[in-house]
Amino acid sequence: MPGGRLTQQERQQIALGLADGLAYAEIARRLDRPTSTVTREVMRNGGPASYRADLAHRAAERRAHRRRQAAPRGPQAPSAAHGRDAEAVREYEETLTTVFIATGTPRMMARVMACLTLTDSGSLTAAELAQRLQVSPASVSKAITFLEGQGLVRREREEGRRERYGVDDDIWHQSMMASAASTAQVAETSRLGVGIMGPGTPAGTRLENVARYLDFISEAITRAAEQGRAVLHTKPATASDDTAGQPRPDHG
Repeated sequence: MPGGRLTQQERQQIALGLADGLAYAEIARRLDRPTSTVTREVMRNGGPASYRADLAHRAAERRAHRRRQAAPRGPQAPSAAHGRDAEAVREYEETLTTVFIATGTPRMMARVMACLTLTDSGSLTAAELAQRLQVSPASVSKAITFLEGQGLVRREREEGRRERYGVDDDIWHQSMMASAASTAQVAETSRLGVGIMGPGTPAGTRLENVARYLDFISEAITRAAEQGRAVLHTKPATASDDTAGQPRPDHG
């Protein structure tokens, strides 16, 4: 299986595959590349609907140039821990950032979110964030203010005046509940319009159907989020956990 960076020809094949409606796995098979490589390449370059081989290749060259020019990360960088591949971690962080941006998160805020998410400690100071992202403290402060307002990060004060910012374990639960509440609000507003537009009229019927549909979706999200909340707090299995449920050897 070939390794190294994608070539311009491979990116052109990816673009052709997307245009033909092929799945990532099929495109990867034709290139003899891992599916994750193709997925990461497409997501970091606009997604399947906006991917362009020439723009993607130029972006890759710019990233490679910046990495050559950038100072090496400090010893506490997440890519140095647990025997991780530093290049793979950097590429994944870019992919995660791109996905956050696709959900509507501004770019700087998405970069901070991705950085915090991939930190084993779950929190960093403003200075650490600025160093890892190679941005100004003012940019970090603005991003943190936005994310904190959205309930996506938590603020912790250490000894003295220094603060740490971290990703809350319940961040995704809170996000889902906020989404459910927002959907319910649209449903209620749609139902309000039924009386104004007239029950039984085309517009009134449309609004009533929308309200019923969104009520169902909001309730389903809320129910699923509450039922699945414990998953967010599942601890990694240990060797003893893996063997605890196995049958004991029969000695007689």
